[in-house]
Amino acid sequence: MELIAAVDVIIRNWMKLFAFSAIGALSATHSTPFDSRANGFVMGEGAGALVLKRLGDAISDGDNIHAVIRGIGASSDGRGKGITAPSKRGQAQAVNRAYNQAGYSIESVGLIEAHGTSTRVGDATELGTLTEIFSESPNGEHVAVGSIKSQIGHLKAAAGIAGSIKAVLAVSNEILPPRAGFETPNDTGDW
Repeated sequence: MELIAAVDVIIRNWMKLFAFSAIGALSATHSTPFDSRANGFVMGEGAGALVLKRLGDAISDGDNIHAVIRGIGASSDGRGKGITAPSKRGQAQAVNRAYNQAGYSIESVGLIEAHGTSTRVGDATELGTLTEIFSESPNGEHVAVGSIKSQIGHLKAAAGIAGSIKAVLAVSNEILPPRAGFETPNDTGDW
């Protein structure tokens, strides 16, 4: 039974690779989100974990607090063409919902840890969404945008946690992390 389960996982992973390859989403060399040379992403595997605790309890216990989650946002506009055709409307809804729930203004943002697929369409859509959201902010021209995928590739199910850990460490240590391999901004994106 264990062998059948292992074979099933291998087959599903190969099917994912085939599907991503068929649409030109995989790069043979590297992931360079938001770079003009972006030609897809490199697949990887990974895992990560965050220790979450109520803020009041963490303070009273004297814990070293690296970050506080004040809001979350998710969205699906329901009209998209699928996971490989990103929607500005859905992305904007997710970002705006998170900031509304957190009670912070977008003027407070200094770093965006983006999805950064390293595909021309995905990167352009994401940058276009961020431009729309931050265009009215006085700090909008000074918001750093990065993606952990340039360092470790796309970890599929662990991509979000990897990006979260990177963002927490960047803010906690007051470091603006560079993007590996980034040279020239993607000309299809609205910077």
